[in-house]
Amino acid sequence: MLAKRIIPCLDVKDGRVVKGVQFVGLRDAGDPVELAKKYSDERADELIFLDISASHEGRKTMVDVIEKTAANITIPFTVGGGINSVDDMKRILRAGADKISLNTAAVLRPELIREGATIFGSQCIVVAIDARSVGENRWEVYTHGGRNATGRDVIHWAQEAEALGAGEILLTSMDDDGEKKGFGLELTKRVSEAVGIPVIASGGAGSREHFYDVLTQGKADAALAASIFHYDETSIHSVKEYLQTKGVVVRP
Repeated sequence: MLAKRIIPCLDVKDGRVVKGVQFVGLRDAGDPVELAKKYSDERADELIFLDISASHEGRKTMVDVIEKTAANITIPFTVGGGINSVDDMKRILRAGADKISLNTAAVLRPELIREGATIFGSQCIVVAIDARSVGENRWEVYTHGGRNATGRDVIHWAQEAEALGAGEILLTSMDDDGEKKGFGLELTKRVSEAVGIPVIASGGAGSREHFYDVLTQGKADAALAASIFHYDETSIHSVKEYLQTKGVVVRP
């Protein structure tokens, strides 16, 4: 059985880590390099770095911050935000990232997923999906940092992304993001059952129990959180220790 992964996320805006609720009301959470090193030292399984304003503002992801972060950590590192071409992917990977996360650019031009997977391998391509409920057991894909509705069905888009060569799905429940009331279990479960690639659940972590719920009931392969780690409400170690007591396989 593959170990379940616990992944802290650094949402970066203007060079600082920020966190909000349902993608708005952002507040400062610290320096990205310092936080990345902290999570690496705490033995997080991976780290995800998202330049959350890059696509909206038309900027490129901040390569200098990526280079400094990569130089200070010893765990796999995924970067997303403002990546619109294979050349952008090369630039980010050369700066020290292990994987690329595509969101807005992939929705606007799905063939970008195939291009990246062909050149770098599917294991390097993560497709991030920001999902908002539009009815009972129906979710719509949003882009540009949760600003733009697309009319696309989340489950269909996840399946298309897999077919195009994505190696992983980073699934964020916008309705639950920052609320700390638990992950979107039904959303996560339905997407996890619809694809054959790993699904990282995001949005809603507020306690150790929430991780257990989404990794078991939600059938996620990994669970991501931000504010509860950034503000020391719990720790990577505490979450993993709890999961082990509940019989969930995690890396030490």
